[in-house]
Amino acid sequence: MKGTFLFLMFTIIGFGQSKVTYTLIDAKMDKIPHDLSITTTGIAEYINANFKSENDKVRAAFYWTASNIRYDIQNIGSIDYKEISQDKIKNTLLTKKGVCIHYAEVFNDIAKKVGVKSYLVYGYTKQNGKVDILSHAWCAARIDNAWWLFDPTWGAGYIQNKKFIKKINNLHYKAAPSQYIATHMPFDYLWQFLNYPVTNQEFIDGKTQLNKAKPIFDFVTQIEDYDRLSDLDKARTSLIRMEKNGVKNNLIREIILSRKSEVEALQNNDAMAKLEVISNDYNQAIVMFNDFILYRNKKFKPALPDEVIREMIETPKQKIVDCQNRIYAIGSYNDANAASVKSLKNAIIDVLKQVEAQEKFVNDYLSKSKLARKAMFTKVTFIGIPSR
Repeated sequence: MKGTFLFLMFTIIGFGQSKVTYTLIDAKMDKIPHDLSITTTGIAEYINANFKSENDKVRAAFYWTASNIRYDIQNIGSIDYKEISQDKIKNTLLTKKGVCIHYAEVFNDIAKKVGVKSYLVYGYTKQNGKVDILSHAWCAARIDNAWWLFDPTWGAGYIQNKKFIKKINNLHYKAAPSQYIATHMPFDYLWQFLNYPVTNQEFIDGKTQLNKAKPIFDFVTQIEDYDRLSDLDKARTSLIRMEKNGVKNNLIREIILSRKSEVEALQNNDAMAKLEVISNDYNQAIVMFNDFILYRNKKFKPALPDEVIREMIETPKQKIVDCQNRIYAIGSYNDANAASVKSLKNAIIDVLKQVEAQEKFVNDYLSKSKLARKAMFTKVTFIGIPSR
């Protein structure tokens, strides 16, 4: 996730679900062999081998993450936001240290690998009635078709006198979305998992109770639709929801700026991927056109049926026209790629003129008698394929 905002470790907590005993599951996870605990794949294999239900598997993933990773207080301000998820996970498992994003990434990856639907959730929090100044990350997982929230960072312990005190806190395990919204506010209200989402202003004001006067929001269907979107459309729709829910503090402004940059980058990548395909199709059309030029320079020998000759020029023309239509619809791209796009546009325009001239020649040729056709031939130059 890109951006300059930081993530917060909680200090003191105050609510959660009723007390439940997880002694047997936790004890089993304490016995995981060391060689299986150095990758999320190994941890997931151990969990799958020892537990059957989604409930038990998710508990095992949460307990391992919260009990084996220590909060890295010293490096909270030196997070590499360009680091990809797998590198975050790898480094966290290697050092057994991290901040909230690392806890969340590890739990999320394990949950997915044991077959549980899970998402990372980015947002901000409130403690003792005050909105925290740093962003935070936690997780959501679907257990038996119901959505629950998990914060393995806050569940791992707390900070006291600038020191991390390790202590499992089950109040942040399997929390109900309707309760957790009091302290955990996603930037994107899709991840509130509520039919009546809370606005940022309501969260800040402490007005997070269910309000059925609002239009109902079918988050289940919306998440299903979200999963089918491209990365670009996911970022776009998320940005729309973020802005719609109210830009009420700097944390929200920063994430929106970050998401806008992400959208721009994804738009550019999408446009360049389309350009690559168009360029390949254009080059194939040029090869076909040059095959026609070669055949024309041989005065259409060996003889072919008229419909085949017509097809030899119409097929590359259709491909080039198609390329021209597509290149004007590739979407937004950054200034660094403008020259490449312009170059291909101009090349298409130029070659299309030559193709149309040859198409006219073919039409004229096919309209004449066999005797008149022989006097029509002159030498024609081949078209080069532009270098990339």
